Amino acid sequence: MNPMKAFVGTLKVSDRDIKQNALQPLYAIRINSLQGKPVDLSDFKGKKILFVNVASKCGFTPQYRELQELADNYKDQLVVIGVPCNQFGAQEPGTAEDIEEFCQVNYGVSFLITEKINVKGDHQHPLYEWLTSKRLNGKQNSVVKWNFQKYLIDEQGEFLDYFYSITKPTNSRITKYLK
Repeated sequence: MNPMKAFVGTLKVSDRDIKQNALQPLYAIRINSLQGKPVDLSDFKGKKILFVNVASKCGFTPQYRELQELADNYKDQLVVIGVPCNQFGAQEPGTAEDIEEFCQVNYGVSFLITEKINVKGDHQHPLYEWLTSKRLNGKQNSVVKWNFQKYLIDEQGEFLDYFYSITKPTNSRITKYLK
């Protein structure tokens, strides 16, 4: 038997290998705040991060209230980051100023909101490439289906889980990671 064929036949790639070969750690990804200032994700090492693609004109928009509640109740162990996106039903058409005013006036949002980005498609932002690609996050592939899909990251910047829009921010599926 050809020794090379035998070797290739036994070569297996484990989840650990994928994780070790991830192209980019989460903390190296660049994104700006809604005000256009760079956000250094490594500032959040030691806390879990919940990324949520948000929109002002969506049926799930009232989740802003529970996101703020989550941010307040778990502030010592969790950072909530809202990521505006206009790719689902054009439900986030506003400017940065419009989004900021809407969030503060209607929901008292004080957690970090980033610049408006694409979370899918040809112009997908590197943050969402990482969140949705097992090749990059080392854990799981996913597709962003709609506004208010949530991605939870652990204290070391490792992917933990994701939750579709119907999962409310204070649902036990999310809070169990915070206890």
